[in-house]
Amino acid sequence: MAEKVRLGGMALANGVLVHGPTAWACAVRTDGGEVKIASGRKKLVGSRVQMPLLRGPARLLEAVAVLPRLKQTLPEAQLPFEGRRAVAAMAGTAAAIQVLRRSRLNDTAQEIVAGLLAIAPAMTSIRSGSLAAYHGAEHVAIGTYEHGETAAKEHERCGSHLVGPLVLTGVAGNILASRAPREIRPAARVAASLGSLAAATEIFGWMTRHPDRKLARALARPGHELQHRLSTAEPSPEQLEVAEAALAACLELEDD
Repeated sequence: MAEKVRLGGMALANGVLVHGPTAWACAVRTDGGEVKIASGRKKLVGSRVQMPLLRGPARLLEAVAVLPRLKQTLPEAQLPFEGRRAVAAMAGTAAAIQVLRRSRLNDTAQEIVAGLLAIAPAMTSIRSGSLAAYHGAEHVAIGTYEHGETAAKEHERCGSHLVGPLVLTGVAGNILASRAPREIRPAARVAASLGSLAAATEIFGWMTRHPDRKLARALARPGHELQHRLSTAEPSPEQLEVAEAALAACLELEDD
């Protein structure tokens, strides 16, 4: 039996982007009902970076690096954060966090609330239009390929599982940054954000390697609940067709 290719993905407002180790493919359904597909080789391969604390951000950067090429080759693709609601949510969240920083709450309470506010734009974006259903279609297509049977709309490697680790590492990092001298505090917050992201991706990697550990299940629980209740919806057959087209195009390149 051939070894399965490790895949990831991203839901779009009108389709699905699938990532393989060295290739990507995207399928969208146009306003006219046509399924259009684009694919290509990755110029940046994050898996080549194996150093702890750098490998996680490298893989995230790899995923982001594909997006400009995707928009160039498939301009019909509607990225999750292109809509006005998502932009307004990001602006509102940034303003709310600034107000929070000037409040009388203690440092720990401020950072916990700020960490929860930080996921608001993503939740606003994903609940708009058909994005949640395409998110579910992405999980069903990839999960079915990986497990050999029809999969659920929730997936164990979804980026939503980063929520628990990110809140924990973000709170810890920003509490430390808030105690830095005032003149270097902005730089300390930037460093804390980068460090918390790197630490959270390491924790996430450990969670995927040890899914049966009690701590791993506890850390994954918030992400699973987000998927189940908010960020995914049952896809229609037409949406699943789009996800499967992206999956097939990515696997074709990987097989080559």
